[in-house]
Amino acid sequence: MISRSTIDRIFQAILIEDVVGEFVHLKKSGSSYRGLSPFVNEKTPSFFVVPAKGIYKDFSSGKGGNAIDFLMQHEKLTYPEALRWLANRYNIEIEEESQTEEQKAEKSEREQLSVVTDYANKYFQDQMYNSEMGRAIGLSYFEARGFREDTLKKFQLGYCPDGWDKMSQAALSAGHSLTYLLKTGLTREKDGSPYDFFRGRVMFPIHNVSGKVIAFGGRTLKAEKDIAKYFNSPESDLYHKSNTLYGLHLAKNAMVKEDNCFLVEGYTDVIALHQAGVENVVASSGTSLTEGQIRLIRRFTQNITILYDGDKAGIKASFRGIDMILKEGMNVRVSSFPDGDDPDSYSRKHSSEEIQLYVKDNAKDFIRYKTALLLEEVGNDPIKKAGLIRGIVDSIALIPDAIKRSVFVQDCSQIMGIGESVLFLELNKSLQENLKKGPGKPASSEEGGVHTTVEAPSPFDETVPIPDALNAEAQERDFLRILLMYGEYEMPIEIVNEEGKREVIHLSVADYLIGNLEHDFMTLQSEVYSKMLKEYLELVKDNQMPSHHNFTSHEEESVRSEAVNVLTTRHQISENWKSKHGILTESEEYVIGKAAKDCLFRMKMRHVQIAAKAIESQLEGESNEDEVMILLAEKKRLDEVRKQLADNFGTVVL
Repeated sequence: MISRSTIDRIFQAILIEDVVGEFVHLKKSGSSYRGLSPFVNEKTPSFFVVPAKGIYKDFSSGKGGNAIDFLMQHEKLTYPEALRWLANRYNIEIEEESQTEEQKAEKSEREQLSVVTDYANKYFQDQMYNSEMGRAIGLSYFEARGFREDTLKKFQLGYCPDGWDKMSQAALSAGHSLTYLLKTGLTREKDGSPYDFFRGRVMFPIHNVSGKVIAFGGRTLKAEKDIAKYFNSPESDLYHKSNTLYGLHLAKNAMVKEDNCFLVEGYTDVIALHQAGVENVVASSGTSLTEGQIRLIRRFTQNITILYDGDKAGIKASFRGIDMILKEGMNVRVSSFPDGDDPDSYSRKHSSEEIQLYVKDNAKDFIRYKTALLLEEVGNDPIKKAGLIRGIVDSIALIPDAIKRSVFVQDCSQIMGIGESVLFLELNKSLQENLKKGPGKPASSEEGGVHTTVEAPSPFDETVPIPDALNAEAQERDFLRILLMYGEYEMPIEIVNEEGKREVIHLSVADYLIGNLEHDFMTLQSEVYSKMLKEYLELVKDNQMPSHHNFTSHEEESVRSEAVNVLTTRHQISENWKSKHGILTESEEYVIGKAAKDCLFRMKMRHVQIAAKAIESQLEGESNEDEVMILLAEKKRLDEVRKQLADNFGTVVL
């Protein structure tokens, strides 16, 4: 078990913008960072990272927390796994505390799968470099492909020996469980006897975005036609192929820098391009392109360039993937290589600059690419040509942005020699068909001859009601927010001293809020807010000045989550906008005294209103005159208190 001192060092070292930036393309937005949600499909960024508070908030999915929460939610890591990931990221040595047998037994299945997979990855590399068979077969194969040793190490390539169960027996001898060897797909069983699934194959480890090995691809070196050329690991709790891209952990920074992603078909295409100096490249890991994979790319860039060889059958198969990319609102271009070459072979003959130049000169947008490929086939047949045009229009209809659709319609009109009005008419038909298929598809409308899009409403564009006077949750959230963010700030308070004279003293915001809360016997109704306030007071009693960090790094997930909700807001006024329009606004820390007083007055008003309503209910059923007089007197007192609060708060009491 990781020691408390190690955990404290990890929290001190964390820069949340660096951690989240490993997985999400972030852009500076004032004092925060902003990006597309990695948890849901969205086109307008609603994901915020706030470095000063060490937290993130995703307003689309509702998720939020600190860096550890992000790793747990995004990478599906356990709490200890997230700590170890961060310790490795910041070169912090982990101090272990002894674990009981019960604690060892509680390790998650995912941890066990990860441990077995990591063992296999090291085993395959060791076999390729340190065994006679591995060097003669595995290493010689990669060397024959022209891969340098530094490239092999970079991608952690290896070899699984051609024995029935050599790897499985080695893993069992090292203390790993057959159960998890079977669940990862590294081992299979036949007649109750385990055997190595990847035996006799060169191994390509598949990594997640953070660089952790989660699966393998294995290529046979045998020539028999009845043997599959490539095997991939089966899906598991670690590996979901539809949400995995080969090489993404090495490509993501280059994708952001180049603002483009090269998409190829195979493992060796990625490796060869990296060796040639082109690093913003990924492959779809032996599966047809999926929406999940496209969204992975979109976190780092809006631009995809598909690189294929000169095989027309393979290129035609890419049409579905292109449509999926367009549907996600991304920009797609396609470049094929000369006949006989694929990205692997071409990159072995040319430098990085030559590859980039070739792609730049030959990449086409999807209309020119599709027409160039298919016009030759349709020839002068008008029926086939009409079908080609209709197919292109259907692809254009998938684009969410109305302006982009209009531009592509104009391009299609020029290339195909057909009027724009005809194409727009066909486009609107396709848009209507898309709308019928389900929510979120674009529908068309025509206003004054201008073709626009009516988007189905987003489930996240909700109108948030303004809290009323009796909204306890909103008021208590505001109370906790001011307490956590500004508790140590001082605010001026006017009092009447013993001599009957008015004077101004300075109190901390925390003393003012908590003192008034206790003086008026007010409590927080929310269970989690009440718990947070209680822990805040305990820290104060221990002569500590609590801050939001005590709660955003809390051991309980519910407290961490609510602390993030309390501390974040989706909308903020842009400093550039204020500067442009010559508008000066005061930040909350400059008017914190007023904010604290307003918050407290709202809470007091709510408590008075609740008490008044309770008396009104009692009066309705009370027949005893003495009791009625007592209740009326209390109601009068509460009305006076309410009026006094309203005068201070600047509201009208009816």
